[in-house]
Amino acid sequence: MQRAAFPSSPSSSSSSGGGVRTAVEETPVVVIARQGCCMGHVVKRLLQGLGVSPAVWEIAGEAEETALRVELGEMGPTGDEQRGFPVTLPVVFIGGRLLGGLDHLMAAHISGELVPNLKEAGALWL
Repeated sequence: MQRAAFPSSPSSSSSSGGGVRTAVEETPVVVIARQGCCMGHVVKRLLQGLGVSPAVWEIAGEAEETALRVELGEMGPTGDEQRGFPVTLPVVFIGGRLLGGLDHLMAAHISGELVPNLKEAGALWL
């Protein structure tokens, strides 16, 4: 599992081409969660249980969360455009698309849509 700290200011993420945008575009599965959050832990464990090693961005404070929201807003809708961007963390991106939070991840898992989405994104080979 890869871990990365979120850039502490919007300018540092923008000047590098957008840290979250780059991670979402280049990594099959990205999880963004608050540091030490129990729901983020559940998201990571579910994905790991399926054999996926997600890139994990841990948000440590309000400044980092604000920078994250700015960058997500600059990215525009990714995935289900009617849903827009979630206001709560954790958030999951699969194959460059916004899946949503823990509730959407669980719904996709229960409905049987999660594994095919992970395979399509290249996060699972079997």
